[in-house]
Amino acid sequence: MTPGIAARLDRVGTDGRYVVVPMDHGITLGAVNGLKDIESTIDAVTRGGADSVLTQKGIADRVHGNKNGAGYIVHLNGSTAIGPDSNDKRATGSVEAALRAGADAVSFHINVGSKYEREQIEALGRLTDQAAEYGLPVLAMTYARGPDIEGDDPEALGHAVRLGEELGADLIKTGYSGDAESFEHVCESTSLPVLIAGGSPDGDLESLRDVRGAMDAGAAGVSMGRTIFQHESPEHIARAVSLVVHDDYSAEAALEAAELSK
Repeated sequence: MTPGIAARLDRVGTDGRYVVVPMDHGITLGAVNGLKDIESTIDAVTRGGADSVLTQKGIADRVHGNKNGAGYIVHLNGSTAIGPDSNDKRATGSVEAALRAGADAVSFHINVGSKYEREQIEALGRLTDQAAEYGLPVLAMTYARGPDIEGDDPEALGHAVRLGEELGADLIKTGYSGDAESFEHVCESTSLPVLIAGGSPDGDLESLRDVRGAMDAGAAGVSMGRTIFQHESPEHIARAVSLVVHDDYSAEAALEAAELSK
């Protein structure tokens, strides 16, 4: 790892652990709840303890000044939910554009097992080469998604995270397999820090239990979007997640400490 990559990883995480809040969903879903006044949302989640936020490059001027010293990641591909296939992620920017936007790191989404896998592998490989020239870390979002793949299958997730490392990424984001025991295989499949996506549809406590399970399995944190930025109190749920990731709280203790237990 070069000094530049190490220094910038310190800006998007804390002591090797990461609470990233991606808010690039305006391309995918439009200006949904939590993204219309993205300035206030960014202020709230970073006050709550998020280490970094993530957007597309065009939102950069709405990020800076509201992130309370947190890191900034620029996402470099995307698709829409109303298009013909949301798995078909296309490039939306370059390393140079991300640097002009003030990025501390870049991210790229790849759907391992989809019919677009070959093109996305090539694109991620090119991106990691380009980013390395500038000492810019790459967060590879390597999901197991395809017609014959269960998205929470630990074998498929393990393959996906290893692919990210093989292509030269510095951080890996993937889905959660559902329990700590099976997610150990995923974390052991790469030497890179692994972050989990998403959250539980069953509410705050179950989402925090997923985070706790991932951390117990060896994960380095979360990259959690709508569960945080669409929460009725983004600051409080960000604080709860941060307590689990950074302070090793249990899900129940974090819920109470963040004043969400009621």
